[in-house]
Amino acid sequence: MQFGIYTVGDVTQDPTNARTPSESERIQATLQIAQKAEDIGLDVFATGEHHNPPFITSSPTTLLAYIAAKTRRIILSTSTTLISTNDPVRLAEEYSLLQNLCGGRMDLMLGRGNTAPVYPWFGKSIADALPLAMENYRLLHRLWREEDINWSGRFRTPLNHFTSIPRPLDDLPPFVWHGSIRTPEIAEQAAYYGDGFFASHILWPREHFMALVEFYRTRFAHYGHGTPEQAIVGLGGHIFMRRNSQDARREFRPYFDNAPVYGHGPSLEEFMEMTPLAVGSPQEIIDKTLTFREHFGDYQRQLFLFDHGGIPLKTVLEQLDMFGKEVLPVLREETRKRRSPLAAEAPTHANRLARLQSLQPSPAEPRPGVKTPQHDSVTGH
Repeated sequence: MQFGIYTVGDVTQDPTNARTPSESERIQATLQIAQKAEDIGLDVFATGEHHNPPFITSSPTTLLAYIAAKTRRIILSTSTTLISTNDPVRLAEEYSLLQNLCGGRMDLMLGRGNTAPVYPWFGKSIADALPLAMENYRLLHRLWREEDINWSGRFRTPLNHFTSIPRPLDDLPPFVWHGSIRTPEIAEQAAYYGDGFFASHILWPREHFMALVEFYRTRFAHYGHGTPEQAIVGLGGHIFMRRNSQDARREFRPYFDNAPVYGHGPSLEEFMEMTPLAVGSPQEIIDKTLTFREHFGDYQRQLFLFDHGGIPLKTVLEQLDMFGKEVLPVLREETRKRRSPLAAEAPTHANRLARLQSLQPSPAEPRPGVKTPQHDSVTGH
């Protein structure tokens, strides 16, 4: 089980003092947060991709490459990379280069994003969002696995005898998560390829995401990649801690009430009841996080949001220190004790390479003798 943090990279005014950090300050703060994440023993740091204010995360590979040079152990990921508006050839090149630079300690999460104006900025139409996601990933998947490719599709110029460079490290493409908050076709896509499915369930009721994850598990097994319990699942969450719940909620409430994605809707208490948002003491954070397994089954990656909504860097670093000392060790131990031995292990470059070299079937690869459908109406295969 991997525990980590993810950031959307928003530049938001602190509602308690009306101060807004500069873009440069926010970029440097992101680096400090990533380094702190490694220092406290977290497994993953992930960043989003946005191309509009108030965000600073327009180039995930640039940011992650710099963080890779400043860290030694932590896995670097995205949350998400925009598969619908990025050219799959550039994605293949950039993320393969990042994989080689950091020695394999990276993966990426693909998604369509939730900002409509980004499509025309990159010459696309939001009406094509889903077909773009399907076709672009079909090509990206091939680019990492084949050389001298001939390819034609609906949304970009053909490729003739094209080989993407550099090739993936150890001839093993980066592991891919498909992230979604609402679209079953994305869960189907993840299942078809035997990739991971990430449900960033920070905004909607848990029942919605439980249905998506269950659908993905069922389809993962349908395509012959293993049992539903062996499907590769990741979850999101958002936490804020103080020594007691009263102080935590009092301090966090103005950030919640004014946050771009939370504010002006349900109350903090209502949102905590409906979603995985956890605000309280370390023990309350532990208790709520451990309920995720009851709702979703054994899963492989848990990412938390710490820095959204104008929370200052000093507070984020305090939160991470408390999390590393009082929450993370308990979550690791309790998760280990409760985990089924049949559940898949969390994907890393090392364990995936070891499986490949041992020539043993992987839970994320088709099993011998299992036929996959010859045509699929969702992926287009």
